[in-house]
Amino acid sequence: MDVSHNRQIRDVVFVDGVRTPFGRAGEKGIYANTRADDLVVKCIRELMRRNPQLPPERIDDVAIAATTQTGDQGLTIGRTAALLAGLPQSVPGFAIDRMCAGAMTAVTTTASGIGFGAYDVVIAGGVEHMGHHPMGAGADPNPRFMSERIVDPAALNMGNTAENLHDRFPAITKERTDAYAVASQNKFAAALAEGAIAPDLVPVATMKPGAGWTVNTADEPPRPGTTVEDLASLRTPFRAHGRVSAGNAAGLNDGATAALLASADAAAELGLPVKMRLVTYAFAGVAPEVMGIGPVPATEKALRLAGLSIEDIGLFEINEAFAVQVLSFLDHFGIADDDPRVNRYGGAIAVGHPLASSGVRLMNQLARQFEEDHSVRYGITTMCIGLGMGATVIWENPHFNTGTDTATTTEGSAA
Repeated sequence: MDVSHNRQIRDVVFVDGVRTPFGRAGEKGIYANTRADDLVVKCIRELMRRNPQLPPERIDDVAIAATTQTGDQGLTIGRTAALLAGLPQSVPGFAIDRMCAGAMTAVTTTASGIGFGAYDVVIAGGVEHMGHHPMGAGADPNPRFMSERIVDPAALNMGNTAENLHDRFPAITKERTDAYAVASQNKFAAALAEGAIAPDLVPVATMKPGAGWTVNTADEPPRPGTTVEDLASLRTPFRAHGRVSAGNAAGLNDGATAALLASADAAAELGLPVKMRLVTYAFAGVAPEVMGIGPVPATEKALRLAGLSIEDIGLFEINEAFAVQVLSFLDHFGIADDDPRVNRYGGAIAVGHPLASSGVRLMNQLARQFEEDHSVRYGITTMCIGLGMGATVIWENPHFNTGTDTATTTEGSAA
C-alpha cells in the first residue's frame, strides 16, 4: 500500500539549549580531570531538569557529536551518554562527526527526522575535550591527499587556512582582525554582566588533586579588558610576520552542549516552550585550504532555499574560529565589522570553541536574543568547518512583533 501521500513536512522547533562552562584545554584547565562523556551527561540531565513536563520515554533519539571519536568521546557517545544520564534504555542514541559543525549537524540531522515524522522529540548536541584529544590526534590522513594533490598541505592545519584567507583578502589586515577580536571580548563581557550568558550554563563540579572539588559556573577562556595594543604584541605562530595570533582566533577548549528539539505539535501537546522555529539549513563545500570561507556559500544556499535575502536576516551568530573568517563573511555580504546584528554577545574568540560542541552555543545565544528583541524575525547560525565546508541554519523568532517593547530594532538594517 502506498502511504507516501499521507506524509507532510512538520514544523521543527528549538525548545531549549544548555552548555557547560567552556574551559581551557590542558593540564591547567578546569576539565583536566573530567571525562568528556560526563560533560554531555551534565547537559542532558539539565535539559530534563529544566523541562519536567517532558516524560523521558518521549525522547526519540539522542545525537551527540565529537570530532575525535575515541576514548571518553568514543563508543557511540550519543547512546552511552543517554544511558549515563539515566534516560530509559528504550531511548536510542548515536554519534556524529562533522568537525566544528558537529553539534550543528546533530541538530539538522535530527530536525530532519522530526520534519519527516520519524521523531517527535530529540536531544542533539556535541562535546570536545581538546585537552584529552587534541585536534587531529590519532588521525591517519590518506597519503593520496598529498601525493595526488587532492588537498593543499595547508588544509590540514586550521591556522594555515586562516593565513590563506588573509592572502586572498588583503583588505582584512591584522589590525582589523585584532580590533574585531577586542570587540568580541567586550561584547561577551557586557552580555555576561547583563545576565545573558549564565542562564544557559550548567554548573560542573570538578576535582583537582591537592585542590579538592570546585563548582565551575563561568567560562574560563574570556579575557575582559583586552586591548588592541595587547594583541599587536602577540606572535603569529602559523607564519613569520603573519596575521593570525592567539588573540584573534578561538583557543583550544573543552566543553559540551545539548539542545532539545521537537515538532511544533509535540511541543504544544507536552507544554514545551518554543524558543525558535527552524526555517531551513544548508551545508556547502569549498577549497579545503581556505575552509574559513565556507559560511558564504552555505548561507547563500540556505537563503535560496528559504526564499530570503541577506537583508531579511536581523541577527547573525557567526562562529569566530578566526576573526578573518568572520570578516570575510561580512565583507562578502556588505555588512560592517561593527554591525549591531552580528554576534551581539561576542563569540568564540572570547568564550572559546570546543569544536563539535559550538553549534548549539550559537543557537542558545540566538534564542536568547530572539527573546530580547521581538523586532527581529529571522536569524542565522553559521560556521566554517575543517577540510573545506560551511554550515548555516536559518531560524525564525516565535516572538516576532508580539508587541513587547524592545531596546533595539535591527532587522533589515543595512551595513
